[in-house]
Order: sequence, then C-alpha cells, then structure tokens
Amino acid sequence: MSGRSLRIASIPGDGTGPEVTAEAMKVLAAVSKLDGFAYEVETLDWGGDRYLRSGELIPEGGLELLRTKSAIFLGAIGHPEVAPGILEKGLLLELRFKLDQYINLRPVKLLPGVETPLAGRGPADIDFVVVRENTEDLYCGVGGFLKKGTPDEVAVQQAIYTRKGCERCIRWAFDFTRKRNSPKKTLTLVAKTNVLTFGHDLWWRTFQEVAKEYPDVKTDYNHVDACCMWMVKNPDAYDVIVTTNMFGDIITDLAGILQGGMGVAAGGNLNPDPGGVSMFEPMGGSAPKYKGTNQINPVAAINAMAMLLEHTGQPASAAKIDRAVAQVTGTKMKSQAAGKMGYGTREIGDFVVAALDSASH
Repeated sequence: MSGRSLRIASIPGDGTGPEVTAEAMKVLAAVSKLDGFAYEVETLDWGGDRYLRSGELIPEGGLELLRTKSAIFLGAIGHPEVAPGILEKGLLLELRFKLDQYINLRPVKLLPGVETPLAGRGPADIDFVVVRENTEDLYCGVGGFLKKGTPDEVAVQQAIYTRKGCERCIRWAFDFTRKRNSPKKTLTLVAKTNVLTFGHDLWWRTFQEVAKEYPDVKTDYNHVDACCMWMVKNPDAYDVIVTTNMFGDIITDLAGILQGGMGVAAGGNLNPDPGGVSMFEPMGGSAPKYKGTNQINPVAAINAMAMLLEHTGQPASAAKIDRAVAQVTGTKMKSQAAGKMGYGTREIGDFVVAALDSASH
C-alpha cells in the first residue's frame, strides 16, 4: 500500500462501538505519523439508530461504496430497541456474504498482564489462530416453517457446504499455517465427521486432498466436542485450527475467554482475493449499558486496527501496535473487564499511543 492512501470505511455502529472506534482511530493516527503512511477515513452511520430512523440497514449504493475501499472497520452492532437478528443478518451477515468475506480470522493470544481462567497458564501457552469458513453452513438461511404457530409446527434449517467453499478456506488456512511464525506448523481440522456424514465428509476429503500439496505442514483432526475439551486442557497444543462456520462461531467464543475475554479479542472477515475488501472488528458486542461512561475496554478495537494494517500492507505498523498494546496490558491495566480496568476508555487509548514510540525501538 506504500505510495497510496489507505482508504478505510468506518462503521462505528451501536452502543459503545463509536467509543472503541475512536480509540482505534486515535492509534491509527499516531502510528501513521510515526511510520509515514497516508490514510483517509469515511465514517458511515449504519446501525441501529439509522435503522430506527429510516428502516434502512445498508443504503442504496452502500456496497458499491465499500468496494472502493481498502478495508472496513466495524465498531459494533446491536441496539436494545431493535429486535435480535435484524442488524446481525441485515448488516453484518449481508456484508460478509455480499463482499464474499469467506475467511473469518481469529487470533487467540494471551497478552501480558491479562488473566485467563486456566490456572497456571500464561502467554506462552495460549497463542493459536482459528480460521473459520465465513459464508456457508447454517448461516445461508436455507429452510423454513411448516404449520408455524400450531402444535404440529416443523422448522427446517439446512447447512450448505460446497467444494469451492471448503477448498478455498482450507487452502488459505494451509498457506497461513505455512507462513505463520510458529515452530509447530500444524493445521488442525475441527468438524464432526462421525455424525455429519455428508457435509463434513466433504470437509474431511477436501482437507486430505489439499494437505498433499503442503508436505511441510503437519495435520491433525478433532471432533468439535473434543476440541472444546482440549482447548481448555491443552491450549498450547494448537497452532492453527480450520473449521466450519457454525463450529467456528462457537469455539472462538470459548477461545476468547481463554485469552482474557471479549475486551481483547479481535477478528477479521477477509476476502483475500485480488481486489477483495475485508472487514475488521472487536469481538465484543455493543455493550449499550456502558455507552457514554468511558468504561468500555478499547483493546479489542485497537487489536482489530492492528489486524487491518497487517492485511493492507502495513505489517510493521501492525507489529508496533501489538507491542504497544502488550506493554499497556502488562503494566497499566488492572483488568480487561469493563469498568474494572483501572483507567477509562480514552485513557487506555492514550497509553497505547504513548507506548507506540517505545515500541518502535
């Protein structure tokens, strides 16, 4: 991206989303000044308030606008006055599907000074990545009702898996594992082949076939229930996990707690194809009860900004932010829980900005 301005679409969203987004943008401004790259941000008011005002989720021409951007930064969605599912399906899933963001990338790394519920475990033990397929499975919305609202009601929800969808996710995960700075070099497929004998057989066969092209990457397999057990018992055994959309949705929340909670967890919805536009976000919700109180943790949003920079041609700046965040969590913060951090949202952002300079050396 050198020589070109980084073009970011910012969707601060609902609740505390604008507050954590402001801190991520503060860090972006500081690191861009240190490292000398140009960027521009267009802020979009998409979210619950706009929906309540106009009934509109993504305005006409919105997707075309996003396709002109280098990346999207999403603060949070979720509004107490909007029924569950409307914003999630009409905004978040719509963007993932229409922009073909077929990889959900979730780094799971325990930072210095951050508590994990696993006794005796530290940052050296929890450092793995989950690669989740992001556009298929039960999220396709295929299904319906028969005799809805009667005692004989039937509800059907179908999972869709395609060879293309499985293979492109699995192949990306192998490439990522090969390049990842880890001595393990192991990719673990997480599925449920003993019960889901059609769709997950496709995943299994595709995984085995693609693995032949990556002799330098070790492979493993876990049933999803076993993965949940081993993730708690031996998190240090994992390097990279590749899994389906539904199972990835579940195990990444478990992984988020292992790394200290949603206050630090960040993720990316990636379209890694040429010209593809990816979206980065903190994994926590909009936390409306903390809106305007300066108590919400901005670390996840700042981590998401680091991910955005890493995937848009500024890996050195991303690494600088990572080091600054680790310095702040390790020396300044009492807790990652909202209201218990020892400092406010804006103060944590200021600490990270201050730490950027020392992180340069």
